[in-house]
Amino acid sequence: MALIPFDDRDGHIWLDGKMLPWRDAKVHVLTHGLHYGSCIFEGQRVYNGKIFKLEEHTARLFASAEVMGFQIPFTQTQINDASRQVAEAQGFADAYMRPVAWRGSEQMSVSAQQSKIHVAIGVWQWPSMFDPAVKERGIKLDIARWRRPAPDTTPWKAKAAGLYMICTLSKHEAEAKGCQDAMMYDYRGLVAEATGANIFFVKDGKLFTPYPDCFLDGITRKTVIDLARHRQVEVVEKYIQSSDVGDFEECFLTGSAAEVSPVGEIGAWKFKVGNLTRTLMDDYSNIVRGKAAN
Repeated sequence: MALIPFDDRDGHIWLDGKMLPWRDAKVHVLTHGLHYGSCIFEGQRVYNGKIFKLEEHTARLFASAEVMGFQIPFTQTQINDASRQVAEAQGFADAYMRPVAWRGSEQMSVSAQQSKIHVAIGVWQWPSMFDPAVKERGIKLDIARWRRPAPDTTPWKAKAAGLYMICTLSKHEAEAKGCQDAMMYDYRGLVAEATGANIFFVKDGKLFTPYPDCFLDGITRKTVIDLARHRQVEVVEKYIQSSDVGDFEECFLTGSAAEVSPVGEIGAWKFKVGNLTRTLMDDYSNIVRGKAAN
């Protein structure tokens, strides 16, 4: 199936306070966000016409802007209202939404304090990050050669565009090997995350996940931890060595795009799509659609 370019679609995008026809939402090629990575964004989903955890995502967008040293020229309430406006205008019951903020074209150098801050919000249909048939049996992860940097070398608490450069490289290399994604180690050689999602493991009925001390503590990650604890499942946040991975029974990824995605293989390690993984998949599906957990 042919890809539909993202600059040539129907509908509307919210840009700097106005709803524009999709194809008219453009920026200049000499934009600081493009050349120097001074760009932040969010990824959030619409379920049954409602944006899941909208306020939390908007709050994180503003926190990312603070880390990156710029101020979004709208209030959080205005961004929330604009997000709902875009979702309604597009009319998708289920969709993926991308708020993004970046430095503009006023200054084209490393220093860009005088550059205007722009904000846009787009939404499109994206049913599942991974093929449902592959997801059912567990996706396959490569082991990335790129590592999550030390926390004193990057603005790791921001959901910033530049931090995803090594993620794109890792995912491309993984897909070239027939995998769907890649697991990344951190600068210490500890298990960190996938290229755009947090990672969990299961052993003896307990849930294990790495400390998020050099990568994002995802909103979906926090949601799944809450769901597990609601079921009286013990959640253990710890430093996970590569030598620990083979001892786990189940594995899955979490993220707004990935939702809860079972993992069947990481390199030579294999996992079953077990009961706890499936339970948390169901619980997450229920909560995002406004249903109470059992």
